[in-house]
Amino acid sequence: MPAFQVIAHRGASVAERENTIAAFRAAATMGAHAVELDVRRTADGAMAVHHDDHLGDGRLLCEMPSAHLPDHIPLLAEALDACEGMWVNIEIKNHPRDPDHDPQETMAAAVAGLLDARDEDHRWVVSSFSRNTIDALRAVRPGVRTAHLVVSVADDRADDYARALADDGHFACHPWVETLTESFVSTCHRHGLQVNPWTCDDPARMAEISAWGVDGIVTNVPDVALRV
Repeated sequence: MPAFQVIAHRGASVAERENTIAAFRAAATMGAHAVELDVRRTADGAMAVHHDDHLGDGRLLCEMPSAHLPDHIPLLAEALDACEGMWVNIEIKNHPRDPDHDPQETMAAAVAGLLDARDEDHRWVVSSFSRNTIDALRAVRPGVRTAHLVVSVADDRADDYARALADDGHFACHPWVETLTESFVSTCHRHGLQVNPWTCDDPARMAEISAWGVDGIVTNVPDVALRV
């Protein structure tokens, strides 16, 4: 595996509709090393690959049975099949303000169960903005790598933050590229964490943060990132 990873954000989401089978296959064709995708629960507990908690017409995914999903929204198993040849970052959407918030962490357990049946733990990273969610995933499937998504971490908290994340057995931090600093990358690396910032589409910024030693870039334009 190359040291620097190009991670296609929701697939090749400029070339194709995001979080679709076509976007995942396009990412593979472009040569991306990985795909990042989002998963949310439906009314019947299925794992739908979709970023927002609602559809364009306002219907909530958590109130819809999976059989009523639009054709372009795959379930997680189908999406993973479409990502053959790449590793996959599965982001579990579970924000407390979202209508589908799941304090019981049933989605973490469901994702862990699906990955257990596939027995390819080296191909998966499970991420979330919720520490509780990635902690729950590790509790039931410790062989799967986990990553914490953050918007920003204050400089005076960075060392404690990275130490705690590493001590809890997590693999990586995925910070927002707009707030990322070289010192934060160094701090995470010092504690053994990988750093894969999201979402970077600007070639100049890609070059800058790659020079800082980030481990990968989450991008809507994997073809551009590969050229950079």
